[in-house]
Amino acid sequence: MNTKVTYLKFIVVTLFIVWTFLIVSILINWFSQEHRHAERLAFKEATVSIKKDLAYRSWVTSHGGVYVPITEHTQPNPYLAHIPNRDIKTENGQGLTLINPAYAIKQTMKNYSELYGTKGRIVSNTPLNPDNKADKWESDSLNIIEGTKTPHHEIHPIDGQDHMRLIIPLFTEEGCLKCHGHQGYSVGDVRGGISASIALTPYYASAVSRLKASLPYVVVVWLIGVATILLGYWRTRRYISEKIANYEQHIFSIVDMIESRDSYTAGHTKRVGEYASLIAKQMGFRNRAIDKLYRASMVHDVGKISTPDSILLKPGKLTPLERKIIQQHVVTSYQMLKRVDIFQGIAEIVRHHHEQYDGNGYPQGLKGEQLPMLSQIMSVADAFDAMTTDRVYKGRKTIQSALEELQHLAGKQFNAEVVKAAQVALKDIASPKSNQLPVNEIEKERFAYFYKDQLTGAYNRDYLNNMLLLNSDKQSEAPYNCINLILLTNFTQYNKEQGWESGNRILIDVTQSLIVSFPHALIFRIHGDDFIVLHKQHYPIEGKLGPIDTLLEGTGISHDTLHVNIKEESIGSVDKLDNWLILNANEQSKHVHDRLIANQ
Repeated sequence: MNTKVTYLKFIVVTLFIVWTFLIVSILINWFSQEHRHAERLAFKEATVSIKKDLAYRSWVTSHGGVYVPITEHTQPNPYLAHIPNRDIKTENGQGLTLINPAYAIKQTMKNYSELYGTKGRIVSNTPLNPDNKADKWESDSLNIIEGTKTPHHEIHPIDGQDHMRLIIPLFTEEGCLKCHGHQGYSVGDVRGGISASIALTPYYASAVSRLKASLPYVVVVWLIGVATILLGYWRTRRYISEKIANYEQHIFSIVDMIESRDSYTAGHTKRVGEYASLIAKQMGFRNRAIDKLYRASMVHDVGKISTPDSILLKPGKLTPLERKIIQQHVVTSYQMLKRVDIFQGIAEIVRHHHEQYDGNGYPQGLKGEQLPMLSQIMSVADAFDAMTTDRVYKGRKTIQSALEELQHLAGKQFNAEVVKAAQVALKDIASPKSNQLPVNEIEKERFAYFYKDQLTGAYNRDYLNNMLLLNSDKQSEAPYNCINLILLTNFTQYNKEQGWESGNRILIDVTQSLIVSFPHALIFRIHGDDFIVLHKQHYPIEGKLGPIDTLLEGTGISHDTLHVNIKEESIGSVDKLDNWLILNANEQSKHVHDRLIANQ
């Protein structure tokens, strides 16, 4: 899950960055457009201003100039002194002076520019009036428009502030020759230009103001996008979590199915997960790695689903072929997990948890640093749980003795560093409670595959042997301690006279009678016609075999009994039990003693 969530977070962060970048890009583009719009407005303003001046100039030019009264502010133009009749008087003696187009426009721009905020003037590289001499920008622009015959504009600073500067060419008209003909101009020549400058600061300020007014709406759009991304993330993560939970539920159901098949290892995977997590934490692993290890531990035996019951449930030692078959569960687990993308991260951990540090493990025989560290931790946890839980064929070790065994195998089967951490992490855990006996009818039937007499349904000699082995192990809790031996007398003779089928019927009926009479005991058939009733506590059965007496009435078969409490004895096998019973029978019944000798 961590891998998928990490990838999902990467996608979300990427979307967040892309969305933010997109919004910022839109803002930047918007600002750029507003900036250019401000410049276009300034350009239009300059164009309108100049065209107004050109219209005024054309009107003045079409009249060959205009005469205006001579005043303090309008004195005769000294640059028109060469023109006859520059100055005239009216009949009433009013003095008038000739105003040419350039002078008229200059006066207008000087006196009324504040009305429309445009700085304009007529300029020329060869001015008649020195005041009309072009500045550096205007001179360069005039040189350009002399060739292009078209207006020229650009943003250029004036007194440290950006201005939109526009210059439109002035073409020589017929009326212009009156004042400028002596300069060598002909009609159609570019005689100069009208220049206008518009300060851009107010336009830029207006653009910024519009952006600020719109910014809250942009922020709302950005927040809606972010909310949509987060909502998508939460929904997708929930979907992934549900999908993973479903996958894990299926896998854990399989694990539960395996553990329900094998009652001796019930709870094994959970304990291995807990032990492995404690060891990993002691070694300083982060929570993510510990979680990964725990999940791997929970499914490490999932491949046992393909292991035949005859091998998985076998309570004794496995043959070489059986061991080879059961070892295949590791490969099966790996193949099952790697096909599911959410388990691919833990498949390798599971694959190597039966490898050994010295290279003697399986399935690949890896060793040392070739082994994933999490696999090595699981290996120690798995072995520790096996040591500290009961099996039908062996008792469990104490926590301390199991840790000592791990220490003995450090550097051989196990990584010494992992064993060192386990000594600290596992020393104070409680010894797990386990039951080596079947606890329900289904388990009893599976149990019967190995341990029940095929004829009578009683437990057989092999199971008795294991029970005695557990009884002799002082580290295990011996669950049954009281033996009642029942020996059928004259059964062989009955068998010969009545036939095997009748004899078998007697054995079956006696077994069923014992099962009914002693429901809390274990019933064993040994030596053909002998039975053992095994109780947990002291329980003599003499005088309680009435149903069997009734059953055997008229058959010529009788029974002898021997009651023995073996709680304090160390009898580890049926053979030892036979010898032990002979000794006790010698003390209690010479007849039973002789019968036991005969059975040997």
